[in-house]
Formats: sequence, C-alpha cells, structure tokens
Amino acid sequence: MAQFDPDERNPLLSGSGGNQCLSSRVTLQEPLDNMAKPEMGIKENKSAFRGKTGLVVVCILMTELCERLTYYSVVANLVLFCTSKLDIPSSDAANISLIFSGTVYLIPVIGGYISDSYAGKYNTILGSGLIYLLGLFLLPAAAIDYSDWFGRDDEGVKYDLSIETRKAYFFLGLTFVAIGTGGIKANVGPYGAQQVTDLGPEAVQSFFNWFYWFINAGSLVAYSGVAYIQQNISFTIGFVIPLASMIVALIIFVAARNLYVNTAVGGSIFSKAFGVCCATKCKGFKKARIQNGGPYSNEMVDGVISVLRVLPVFLMIIMYWAVYSQMQSTFFLQSERMDVMVGDVKMPAAVLNIFNTVIILILIPIIDRVIYPLLAKYGRSPSHLQRIGLGMILAALSVVVAGVLEIYRKQELSESGGIMQELAGDQFNASTLSVFLQVPEFALVGASEVFASISGLEFAYSEAPDFMQGLVMGLFLMTSGIGNYVSSLILVIVKAASTSDPWFPDEINEGKAEYLFFLIGGLMVVNFLIFIIIAKAYKTRASEQSKNEKPELIDTDPNMDRKLKIDPGYHDNPLATDTRM
Repeated sequence: MAQFDPDERNPLLSGSGGNQCLSSRVTLQEPLDNMAKPEMGIKENKSAFRGKTGLVVVCILMTELCERLTYYSVVANLVLFCTSKLDIPSSDAANISLIFSGTVYLIPVIGGYISDSYAGKYNTILGSGLIYLLGLFLLPAAAIDYSDWFGRDDEGVKYDLSIETRKAYFFLGLTFVAIGTGGIKANVGPYGAQQVTDLGPEAVQSFFNWFYWFINAGSLVAYSGVAYIQQNISFTIGFVIPLASMIVALIIFVAARNLYVNTAVGGSIFSKAFGVCCATKCKGFKKARIQNGGPYSNEMVDGVISVLRVLPVFLMIIMYWAVYSQMQSTFFLQSERMDVMVGDVKMPAAVLNIFNTVIILILIPIIDRVIYPLLAKYGRSPSHLQRIGLGMILAALSVVVAGVLEIYRKQELSESGGIMQELAGDQFNASTLSVFLQVPEFALVGASEVFASISGLEFAYSEAPDFMQGLVMGLFLMTSGIGNYVSSLILVIVKAASTSDPWFPDEINEGKAEYLFFLIGGLMVVNFLIFIIIAKAYKTRASEQSKNEKPELIDTDPNMDRKLKIDPGYHDNPLATDTRM
C-alpha cells in the first residue's frame, strides 16, 4: 500500500531481499520500540518537502499548473467559440463542451492501465504531453483568419477556410487534447504522491491539497487573462497561449527526470485482475491465493479486492461531477445573458469561474494548515468519505442557487426588456442584473471541490495498491467523465421531454432553465442519501489489512520468548519495486 503505516513497515520485517528470516528469540519490547521511530518521523516531516524531494515536488506541481492552465484555456470559452466562430447553436455547443470534458476524464483509465502495465508513470506523462501538443497546434489553426494573410481572389472573395474545415481542425484538435490530458491526469497526481510517500500519510494528504491548489492557480490565469484575450482580442492568440504553456510544462517535467522515484512495471494489470476473479470460481477470493492452491500472491488478491471495494463509492461520485459540469455549460449560458460590463470594461463571460477558483485557493491553505490539524488534535479528523459527502451537499446547493437566480433574471428581463450585448461577435439579449450575482453558485461549487474532489483524489490513492495506482486513479477520474456524459444526457432528455413547454431551448430566455437546475439539485440529494448508506458500510483498505495481516505472537520455548508468525505471502510484491532514474 502506498500509504505509510508503521504497523506494516516494522524494521524487523525489512531486509535486502524483502523477506528476512527472524530469530526464534525476539523480545516483544524490541519491535515496539522500533515501530515508534517511523511514527516520530511522520510528525517531523508531515508536510515539509525539503531538499531533493522538495525540488521534485515543485517540478511536478509547476508541471500541473502549466498543464491545467492549458486545459482550462481550451474549455474556458469553448461554448463561445463554437457559437461565434463555428455557427453551432447554444444548446449543441453546451453538449459539445460536456462531451469533450467527459472524454477527457474517461481516457485516464487507459492512461493508468498503460502506466501500470507497460510504460510507467514518467513515460506515460511525457508521451501524453507530446500528443497534447499535436492538438494544441490545431486549435489556433482553426481560429486564424487566413484572409488577413492571403487577401482576396480576382472576384473579391476572401481566401479563407470554410466553416466545415474549421470544424474538422477544431474537433481533431480537441480529440488530441483529450487523449493527452487524459494520459497525464491519471498519473501526475499519483506520481507526485509517490515522491513523498515515505514521509507518511500526512505528507501525502498535504501534497494532494497543494496539488489541487496549483491546479486552480492555473485555472485562475486561464479564466481571467486567457478568457479575456479570447473574448475581446483574438481566439487565435487565446489558443497560442495554452500551446506555449504546455511546452513550458514539458520542459519543467523533463528537467527533473534524474531525480524522480519510479516504480517498475510488471505486465498487464487487467489480465492479472481478471485472472484473480476467474480463479475464485464464485467461491470467494481465498481460492485464488497461493497458499490455498491458487496462482496469485496475497498482495495481488488483496489489490483486486481493494479495487472492487471502491467501485460503489466511485459510482456515487458520478452525480457530483454532473452537477460540477454545470459551470461550463448551463451556468455559462446564464452568464452570457447577464450584464458583463464593469464600468467601461467588458468582462469575459467565463470570468465567474474565477470565483470558483479563488474560493479554492483561499480555503485549501486554511484547511491544510488550520482546520484539519485542529480537528486531528482533538481526535475529530473527518474521513475521506465524510469530506466527500460534505462536498456533495455544497454542490446541490449551488444548482439550487442558480435556479433561484434564473427566476429573478428572467423576471427582470421581462419587466425591463433587458439590454443587447455583444460577446465575441454574437448578440445576446441580457438582463440588466450584474453577472456577479452568479458568484454564490460558483463559490459553492468551489467549496464543494475542496472537500469532494481533493478527498476523492486522496481516497483513490490511499485505497489503491502500489501496483494499481494509475488504474485506480484513472477509474476515479473516469467518474468525472461519466458525470459530464450524465449531465449531457439529462439535457437531451429534458429537451426531448419538454417540447411543448421547453425547459432548455436554444435560447434559454424562452425556456424554464430553473426547472432544470432544481431537477439536477434533487438528483444530487437522492444520490447523497444513497452515498450515506454506502459510506457507512465501507471498510478501508488499511482497516482490512490491519485485521487480516496483524502479526500473531506465539510461544516458542519454555522461557516464554516470542517470535512473530508471518504470513509467507505478506512481502510478495507481484509487480513493483522502487528504482530511481
């Protein structure tokens, strides 16, 4: 298991070969004294990343910041680019955004599998980054006004790309971006945590908190500066910036290549996991264990059990991501139809995502340095699942707030007639209500991320065996992808079921989007109630290992000296050993 546990790393059990024979005369006091030492180390180093480890962590965090700046620069105005440059209707553009985001978070399963089974995390991240670059070269190509370069023909017609050609460039570019970012997402978080695992579980928790902080630092730059450039200056420049950012990310990542702690790969994880399941023959996993005549080590069997155990939890997280995805779809459409002027400055419609990000950037240091340590001091540390549940509640509140605002927005629009405002060449009939009235709904989503998303990442890492971290992280990220597809499906169903009195037409001023928001909020509440039942029944991997693998003390001679009876399969690592590049 990646998470450090003093009970699992008793110095008496270590040795050059991994399985050291024990003397028949080992006193009880000696192991207890030795076991206390790693625990002290945890307290001293729990979130202090210094020296070589600190440098490696900084490189990984900066790589993630640049990559996320790139990704969010692509999605920030994706709906607006589709409607203004590709002549795609608003509702279809919202679905394209959801499908793209869904695909981005489905691919990590493949990226995790390739990493665990064949390429390793470092090579998978690097290869995915190069694929990412291919897509980023195509996006500006889809946005450039070529008539500025080539002028007109003899009949005065501009030399330029047709809309269909631009669509082909754009969607092919999005495909490469999805593949690239999916391969990176499955591995960069676990890869960073892998560098600090020996500092203990508190260091791992702190790493994931700051990992998420850097994600949102990149998001802040994308949704403020880059989104403004795309909307008010040029989509071409706005797509060149993420291309440059991704190049910087790869340079930083490769610069520390000789310092990373890497884990050796060991063949197809899927085939081994499938083999374990087949070996049980529906009679329980004991039949697959080598000491019971099966072909697989205890660690391999326990790893498969751990993965199967987390699946119900992951299923419940899908609806959370369906709510989260409203920020880039329905919330964005609402933003376009509210007053985006601040004095004489026209704010980008995507600017509200900044408040989502700012809340995260403020909350993470407070929670990491004050709230969690204070709760731990009094023995009240919330579990991963408790934190995820709190995030679900906050997410449900966000769409309810959006629904209430939509009622008041349309009421004001009906009474005043609204204003006409232009965004990236498109005209919108907007309410005179300020777009900043959306701040509460975006801030609630941001607060929910601090609990649901960060805790979900940490939960996936801590519950995954070392040799399946990429796969399990990919499965967790896949919940986000499926959530986007669920959100898209809800939009399609609502649109089809409300044709006579549309909830979500192409022009939301003519619909009842508030009903859609309340529906999504209600589904989130139902999902949360089911999640409570699953969370109460869940047993963590650490608790199961403590129960099944606790050393048993047995008498060995008349003088009552004792030795430890060790499970012979306990130290078998079927796939992984630490190496350094």
